[in-house]
Amino acid sequence: MNNHEKLQFRDINAMPTDTTLAQILGDSYAAYELFQDALPGLEIEQDWQWYKPYKAWFAKGQHFWTTPRGTRKEKNLYWLHVFEGYFCVAVWFKEKNREEILSTAVSEKTKQLIRDANTMGKVPTFPVLFDVSTMEPLVDIYALLDCKKRLEK
Repeated sequence: MNNHEKLQFRDINAMPTDTTLAQILGDSYAAYELFQDALPGLEIEQDWQWYKPYKAWFAKGQHFWTTPRGTRKEKNLYWLHVFEGYFCVAVWFKEKNREEILSTAVSEKTKQLIRDANTMGKVPTFPVLFDVSTMEPLVDIYALLDCKKRLEK
């Protein structure tokens, strides 16, 4: 993600729709649709939310499950934000899980993203950021989301 590029969906009164997403993403909208179509099979629900720090709409992907005692639990899996011509999926992991994540069946390019990701915050975490304009990174994103669902459940 280039800091000079403009984050889209900056109007609090204009939540993203399929029409506006298609206009902004252009050719990348096909990858976005494929990503959205895969979410139910991955047991992930996505919801658009206004994110105050950036004053923009972001989509949050979550996994919900019920414990053996009947408690409904949730885990945030990713944040998705939109730029002109592509979308970005940010998957955050705890530093203590980095080695396990590196053992996931993903491309060498994604493993390098994981190795290079900087740790930040009081609870040490790091983001793996995917700029998606084609379908190519989707397989690795799905693998990391599946891995994150299993971690610390």
